[in-house]
Amino acid sequence: MKTMSSAKPAPVPSGPADSKAAQSGEARSSAVMAAGTLVSRFLGFAKTWMLAAALGLGSTVNDTFINANNLPNLIFLLVAGGVFNAVLVPQIIKASKAPDKGADYISRLLTLAVLVLLVLTLLVTLLAPSVIQLTTQGYSPQQKALAVSFAFWCLPQIFFYGLYALLTQVLNAHGAFGPAMWAPIINNVVAIAGLGMFIGIMGANATNPHTIDNWGPFQTILVAGFSTIGVATQTAVLLIPVFRLRLGLRPRFGWRGVGLGHAAKLSVWTLATAAVGQFAFLYVMRIATIPGAERLRLQQAGDTAAAGNIPGNAVLEVASQLYLLPHSIIALSLATVLFNRMTRASQDGDRAALRNALSHGLRTMAVATVFGALALFALAGPLGMFFSGGQRQDGVMLAQTLTILALSTPFMSANFMMSRVFYANEDARTPFFIQLVLALVNLAAAFAIQFLPFDQIIFAIAILYTAGNILSVIVSATFLRRLLGHLDGPRIASSYIRMGYAALGSALAGAVALWLLGSYNPDGYAWSDRIAALVTIVVVGPVMLAAYFLLLKLFRVTELQDLLAPLLGRLRRSTAAGPGTGPQAGGAAEVRRAPERATVSVDTGLIPRISGEFDAESFRAGPDIREEDSFPYGRPAGPEGGYLPAEDLPSTAQGGLGKGDVPLPGRRTYQGPAGHNPYFPFGGKKKK
Repeated sequence: MKTMSSAKPAPVPSGPADSKAAQSGEARSSAVMAAGTLVSRFLGFAKTWMLAAALGLGSTVNDTFINANNLPNLIFLLVAGGVFNAVLVPQIIKASKAPDKGADYISRLLTLAVLVLLVLTLLVTLLAPSVIQLTTQGYSPQQKALAVSFAFWCLPQIFFYGLYALLTQVLNAHGAFGPAMWAPIINNVVAIAGLGMFIGIMGANATNPHTIDNWGPFQTILVAGFSTIGVATQTAVLLIPVFRLRLGLRPRFGWRGVGLGHAAKLSVWTLATAAVGQFAFLYVMRIATIPGAERLRLQQAGDTAAAGNIPGNAVLEVASQLYLLPHSIIALSLATVLFNRMTRASQDGDRAALRNALSHGLRTMAVATVFGALALFALAGPLGMFFSGGQRQDGVMLAQTLTILALSTPFMSANFMMSRVFYANEDARTPFFIQLVLALVNLAAAFAIQFLPFDQIIFAIAILYTAGNILSVIVSATFLRRLLGHLDGPRIASSYIRMGYAALGSALAGAVALWLLGSYNPDGYAWSDRIAALVTIVVVGPVMLAAYFLLLKLFRVTELQDLLAPLLGRLRRSTAAGPGTGPQAGGAAEVRRAPERATVSVDTGLIPRISGEFDAESFRAGPDIREEDSFPYGRPAGPEGGYLPAEDLPSTAQGGLGKGDVPLPGRRTYQGPAGHNPYFPFGGKKKK
C-alpha cells in the first residue's frame, strides 16, 4: 500500500476560557443532535401510526399513497442524489475554508443547484402520468388516476429534498449541526397535523372505510398536500440559521471554472453505484405494487375475504421502517465513528489495524443488532397489531413480513460496516461491482416474483431483501479477504455465537411473557386492540432486555462494555461538569479544535434499499470526535477533528478492481486551493 506523510494544519492555541467554552459548545451540539434524532424517530413512527389509522394499513388508498409519496425521494436519489453527495458536498466543504467562508462560491453553487432542481422537479411533475405508468404494474384506470393525483402533490418534494441537502451541508461546513437534526421534526409535526385533521373531519378508516370510490380532492390535500407542506417547511426552517451565518448569499451566475466537471469525473464510480442501486430498488417497488392492484380488483368483484388476505406495499414499507431501527440507532453511528480509525489505518498502509477496526466494529455493533433481530422477531405480533390501523388481519400480515426481515438485521449492519473499509481505502470501484452483483440478483428475483400468487408477492420481496443482506455480506467478505488477507473470522464468529445464545435466551423469556399476555391466542389481550398491543410491547421489551444483559454477562461478552463505554464516559463527564470544571488556570495553552467538517453518508446502495422514505440522517454531519471520545476506537483524532483527513492533499487511493488510484471525492483529493478559482476571485474582479 502507498503511504504518505502530510503536515497537518497547526492547531489554534487558546486560553483556558476559550477551551472551556469550546468544549461546552461541543457538548451542547452533541446533545442537541442526539435529542433531535430521537424525537424525529419517535414522531416518524407516530406519523406511520396515524397514517394507518387514517387510511388503513391494508387499504388500496394507503398503498397508492405510499407509492406516490416515496417517488420524490427515489427519483431525487436516482437522478441527483449521487451528484449532491459525491460532487457538490465536497465542493461546499472546500469553499467554506476560503477567506470569505465560501460566500461567493456557495452562492454560485446554490444558484446552479436551485435552477437544476426547479427544472428537474417541473419536468418530473408534468410527466407524473408517465412516471406512475413506469413505476406501477397492474393498476386499474381508477387507481392510476388516484396515483397521478397523489403524485402531482408529492413530486414537488424533489426540489425541497435537494435544497434541504445543500443547506444542511452549508450549515455543517460552518459548524452548525443542530438545525438539520431538528428540522425533520417540523416535517413530521406538519404531516401528523394533516392526518389528525383528516381523522377529525373524515373519520378513521376503522369506523369510516376510505376507498377509491369515496375518495375526493379534499382528502388528497389533507394527506398528500400536508406531506409536501411538511417537506417544504423542513427546508424553509433551515433558511433561518443559514441567514444567521451572514455569508451574504445571493443569486450569482457564471459557473465556468466551478470545478464540478472535474469532481464529477472523480466521482463516476460513486455515481454509478448509486444509480445502479436506485434503479434496482425502483424495479422491485414496481413489482410491489401488483398485490394492491389485485386486491382492488377482488374488492370490486365482491370477494372481500380474499382481498383482505393480500398484503400491499404499505405493509412492506412499515415493516421496513421497524426493521431499520436497530441499524439506524446503533450500527450507523458506530460505523461513522470507526470510519476515522479505518481511514488512518489505510493512510498508514497498516492492514492489521484496518482488520482490527473492522473486527471491533462488527463485534461491538452485533451486541445491538443481534438482540434487535430477535426482539423484532419475538415482538412482531404486538408491533403488527399496534401499526395495523385497527384491523387484526392487517396486523397479522405486517407481523409475518417483519419476522422475515428481522432475522437479517445483523447482516445488513455488518455489510454496512464492511463497506466502510472500501471507502476508507478510497476505493470507489469495488463497491460498484458489489452493487452490480446485488442489483442483478434483485432484478432477476423481482422478475420471477411477479409470477407468484398475489398474496405471496410481498412476503417474497421480504425474503429477497433478507437474502440480499446475507449475499451482500458474502460478496463483501470475498473482496475484503483479498485486501486484508483474513477477516479475524474465529473471533468474530465466537462473539456472534455467544451473543446469539444470549439473544435466543432473551427471546425465550419474551415468549413466556407474550404467552402470559395472550399474544399467541387470536382472542388474547395483545390482539384485542392497539393500546393493548402497545402495553404488551412496553411490558415484554424490558423483560427481554434484562434477560439479554444478564446472559451477556453470563457468557462473558466483553463487547457490551465496548458498546456502552463511550456513552457511559460521556455521561460521567457530563455529571462531573460544574462551575469549577475546566482547564486549570496558568496551565499550558490548550488546543481549540476547528469545527467538525461535514459529510454525507457514503452509503450509495451497497445495502439493498428497503424503504423509500426520505431519511434526513443520510445528510447529517460527521461525528463529534474528541480525544477522550476516541479511546475505545483507536488512537485520538488529529488536531483538525479527524472525521475527514486533510482534503487538499493528493489522493492516496489504493483502488480496487481494475485500475489503481481511484480517488473518492471530498477526502484527500486535490481539486485546487480554496479561494483561488481564477474565474471568480474574491472581490468580484476577474484575474487577468
